[in-house]
Amino acid sequence: MTDLILGLDTFGDVPADDAGALLSDAAAIRQVVEEAVLADDLGVDAIALGEHHRPEYSISTPETVLAGIATRTKRIKLGSGVTVLSSDDPVRVFQRFSTVDALSNGRAETILGRGSFTESFPLFGYDMADYDVLFEEKLDLFVKLLDEKPVTWSGTTRPALENADVYPKTESGRLAAWVGVGGSPQSVVRTARHGLPLMLAIIGGQPQRFAPYVDLYRRAAEQLGTVAYPVGMHSPGFVADTDEEAKELFYPAYKVQIDRIGALRGWPPLRRSTFDAEVEHGSLYIGSPETVARRIAAGAGALGVGRFDLIYTAGAQSASARMRAVELFGSKVAPMVRDMMA
Repeated sequence: MTDLILGLDTFGDVPADDAGALLSDAAAIRQVVEEAVLADDLGVDAIALGEHHRPEYSISTPETVLAGIATRTKRIKLGSGVTVLSSDDPVRVFQRFSTVDALSNGRAETILGRGSFTESFPLFGYDMADYDVLFEEKLDLFVKLLDEKPVTWSGTTRPALENADVYPKTESGRLAAWVGVGGSPQSVVRTARHGLPLMLAIIGGQPQRFAPYVDLYRRAAEQLGTVAYPVGMHSPGFVADTDEEAKELFYPAYKVQIDRIGALRGWPPLRRSTFDAEVEHGSLYIGSPETVARRIAAGAGALGVGRFDLIYTAGAQSASARMRAVELFGSKVAPMVRDMMA
């Protein structure tokens, strides 16, 4: 597989300065723009920005930041990772991303999902009891909007549309859209039914355990008569000059973040031994360029995916370390992965 797409993914974590003080939300957003510009300069294929509504993260509207990035970059694909469609309006999501598509000369893509947090539901007035129907109905409408023709649609989660035309149109005639899935077979089949590409969020354990989902997607598409696109995967990681430096830069802030979320979800505190095992055998791609490249090639090769995005931020790592991680990913990791998989 010589055409593997290699991208970067950030949830918009608020980084620290070199003295350890957290940046402001505004400075954190500007930092992400600079990281995207560097990634573009180095030939990284794609960058995706997450949507969150929590104090640890600075980006609540990925497409707004992507619009800024679009005007300063030339070739890198610009996506979300993910857009929480359940608590948004499909028409507005389409309009915002088609606008980014215009600003970037056709480089926009949206990855749609339910999100890993639920703060957006009460924030925008949605009932968690409608969790499933919200995503099902809104995805159904969004897929119709992708045809860029007048839409007639009705459901229970928003007002009906009657022969409604939505603008702006894209120059290509179709906005690139994926569905992000965390490991639900029903979500995999739904993605295949709608004929959309599948992006797997693999954030723990050996990536090979997701092979049944890749197979399910392909079999479902065949049975439903839709297209089985090359599957994508994204996993957390970090790149530094040496393995030890990467782990020591990443772990302290990562533990703080994981333990904070774990306290809400009933997880035990993260132990260093668990972290080291995940780095060695699981889905944390952390280390020197050579180590990370080798592990990406192995993980992507084992699943036969067409795209790998490295989630290069997880906690308040320093802004300078993040820039170095982006630099090493673009200049060293990506070329080595391509050579390994050629």
